[in-house]
Amino acid sequence: MDVSTCLKSLLLAIRQYRNNRSALNASQLQKHIEDVSGLKCGGVLFSGQVLPSECLSGLMEVAGDPNTSHALTGSIISLLAQFASDGEAKEALHSSYNFTGTLASIIHCNRSTPEEPLVLQCLNVLQRLTYSVRTQHCASHIHELISFLMQHVQSSNDDIVKACLGLMANLCRHDISVQSHIKSQSNVKAFYRALINFLGHNCLTVVVFALSILSSLTLNEEVGQKLFNAKNIHQTFQLIFNITVNGDGTLTRNYAVDLLVDLLKNPKIADYLTKYKHLSVCLSEVLGLLHNKDPDTASKVMELLVSLCSVPVLRKLICETVLRPPAPRLQPATRKGVQARGSEPSLALVHWVTSPLDGPEQCYMQALSLLTELFEEAIDSSLCSSAQSFVELLLQEVLVLLQSPDSTEGEQLLKKRCLRAGRVVDFLLVLCGDDALRMLVSQRLSPEVCVSQVELLLSYSQDLSGSTCTTSNYQLSQVCSKVVLKTLELMSHFRQQMPDMEASFYRILQDQRIVTPLSLTMTSNCRENVQVALRILFEAAPLPDFPSVILGDSIAANNAYRQKDSELSIRSSPASEDVSFVGKSFPMMHAEPSGSTCQSIDSLIEKLQNGVEEKVKDVHMSEIIDVYEQKLSALACKESRLQDLLEAKALALSQADRLIAQYRCQRAQAEAEARKLASLLKDTERKKENLQTELNDHLLEVERLKSDSQQLLEHNGRLQEVADQHQELKGTYNQLLSRYDKSEGMLKELQAAHISLTQQAEGLRKTNEGLKLQQERTLAEVAEKEQQIKCLKKDVLEKERKITGLENDVRRQEEQIHEMEENISILRKELNKTEQARKDTSIKASSLELQKSQLEAKLEKMEEELSKHTHMIAMIHSLSSGKLKGDATANLSL
Repeated sequence: MDVSTCLKSLLLAIRQYRNNRSALNASQLQKHIEDVSGLKCGGVLFSGQVLPSECLSGLMEVAGDPNTSHALTGSIISLLAQFASDGEAKEALHSSYNFTGTLASIIHCNRSTPEEPLVLQCLNVLQRLTYSVRTQHCASHIHELISFLMQHVQSSNDDIVKACLGLMANLCRHDISVQSHIKSQSNVKAFYRALINFLGHNCLTVVVFALSILSSLTLNEEVGQKLFNAKNIHQTFQLIFNITVNGDGTLTRNYAVDLLVDLLKNPKIADYLTKYKHLSVCLSEVLGLLHNKDPDTASKVMELLVSLCSVPVLRKLICETVLRPPAPRLQPATRKGVQARGSEPSLALVHWVTSPLDGPEQCYMQALSLLTELFEEAIDSSLCSSAQSFVELLLQEVLVLLQSPDSTEGEQLLKKRCLRAGRVVDFLLVLCGDDALRMLVSQRLSPEVCVSQVELLLSYSQDLSGSTCTTSNYQLSQVCSKVVLKTLELMSHFRQQMPDMEASFYRILQDQRIVTPLSLTMTSNCRENVQVALRILFEAAPLPDFPSVILGDSIAANNAYRQKDSELSIRSSPASEDVSFVGKSFPMMHAEPSGSTCQSIDSLIEKLQNGVEEKVKDVHMSEIIDVYEQKLSALACKESRLQDLLEAKALALSQADRLIAQYRCQRAQAEAEARKLASLLKDTERKKENLQTELNDHLLEVERLKSDSQQLLEHNGRLQEVADQHQELKGTYNQLLSRYDKSEGMLKELQAAHISLTQQAEGLRKTNEGLKLQQERTLAEVAEKEQQIKCLKKDVLEKERKITGLENDVRRQEEQIHEMEENISILRKELNKTEQARKDTSIKASSLELQKSQLEAKLEKMEEELSKHTHMIAMIHSLSSGKLKGDATANLSL
């Protein structure tokens, strides 16, 4: 059964199951899913066609339904998990079908039973699906998924713990929104403690996952500074290098490499790595992994080496290790010498550079990036002289990659070929920085290779610009333009050394098709691409037939389109939150063609004008009208851009007419020259017949010479065998001669040691005799000393008896002293009390004296006031007596 029939049967089974969720329909659907799983239909499923898209959408809907059985959901997840490792399929599952949100919703629905096999299956598929892919933070159930992971990292099931940690490491890496959400949780401290406890786990995979999460969350915080300080970081380096070299599985190696790549972005940790004492040994072992036959492992190792090259000290060390010439060694035969050289990392890089296009893309791209970094360092540090032999070998393989691609290849293979060719041209441009290396490249690079590649890419880019404007076509056009300009820059470097290259270079610059890559690159947001385009434009502007007018119009059209597009995006951003549900109501609006879009917009405007409000009851009329006005302005912007392009095409047409006239004149001249050549051709045919007879004679002589040369080759082969035997015997003789020299030297050393040992034995014998006499004298002295010791012992006994009596006296005196000390302490306490009382009385007396002085001062003031008052009273009496008399006279007058 072919793929199309299987997909139609699957879609029918999905629809039957959605209409009637019976056990029979579920079993039929599961059977069709197993049939599709047995077919290799990844390219068809994710081709964007209608039938596969409907099948995938239906499968997502069935899997995300909580009422679906676990067996059916598990079979759907198993089918889609087959494509989680493919880059394009993974991107489609993320962006187009929201497979991540579906799996997160399944986990959320089964959060109460985390031990279910379905939950573990979803976690494992999510870990593969989110590796090296940034998940949208606004996707459904992502917050619930993060809470689930934080809660179950301390589960008793090791498989659940490992899957939760791996998925959390993927979500946290390079995603600030997820990191902020985790840090805002209430149990984040307990989560940190659990991760720190995992650092002592016996499974290295769990340790690497925990370190990756901690580095993403806490590297620039106080906790991370304590974890990755100068004392602990060397253990982390040793762990990462051990896992990378010895390997605890491909998964663990990938996460260990990613961890070291992230840590190297911190300047302090990069400085710690340069001071790591085992760095040279670790780098040698890592470079040895390049001989691994697994392309994924080699790609990850090369990614690590490229990241290490971002540190100047490490880049120099890696460059010296890879590009240094092999150490001279004596090999018995030539074949062994070749095998010994085959273990060098430089040859392994050559192998991965020339790997096929249908293999992993990152493998050959990372190899070319690493070679570019190494030769930049080699040119800066003057190591090119030691790497010339390697460059010669490398150029033989690399220049083959610049051959013109086949136009019948698929879009993806053509894109991969263009990307690799662009990276190869970057590498060759780096080699042009050294005069000797530039000369080597000029000797092996032919103008035909560059011209054929540029011609084919220009024609393909022209076809893309005239076809339907899609995202894939635009990206492929950008890639082709970039490769074309880089190839032209390479041709400009060699135009002085190669005359044919100069003529081809100027001819391509006057081609009208060069306008498209120049205009696209000059309006790019990449600084490097713009600089390359400006350098090419500087070379092309003085040429007489360079289409500068068309280039200016194309650049102006691109800039106008960019400006209007940016204005529309800025204008539509404030209203995006208010009308977010409109996108949900009409999800396929942006994918429709422009004609259907205009019709749908017109119909919606008519409905709004007639007052029909079906799904937009809660949204104001003016806001919806603003949204569709913005869409109409976007269509007007596209129309103006097409008008600009039409004007540019008109100018190109006028220039084409002028070129046609020139072509007709040249054709007339060519016809006259053709007639002259016809007469010359007849003369050459007569000469050819004469030369044919001479050629036959020469062929006979060549046959005789071939037989002679064959005999000489056989004789040379016999001589070569004798030379090989002679070389082997010479090697054996050299080994025996070195062994004889070593044994003779050892014999001389042993003889000298024997003489010295006999002299030492004679000296020891004489010393022994002297020691015997001394021993006899010491024995006599020992006897005398023993007598003295006995006398001293008697004296010691008598003195001990005296000491015991004195000790008793001392005890009695100590008791008396203790009693006296107690009496003294009592007296001291009483003395302290009396002293305190005396201080209190003195304080009271001083306070009374102060009060007395204050009272005396008050008394003096009162006496002064009393005298004033008496004086005032006297005055009042005197005045009152006079006033009474005056009042009496006044009363009498009245």
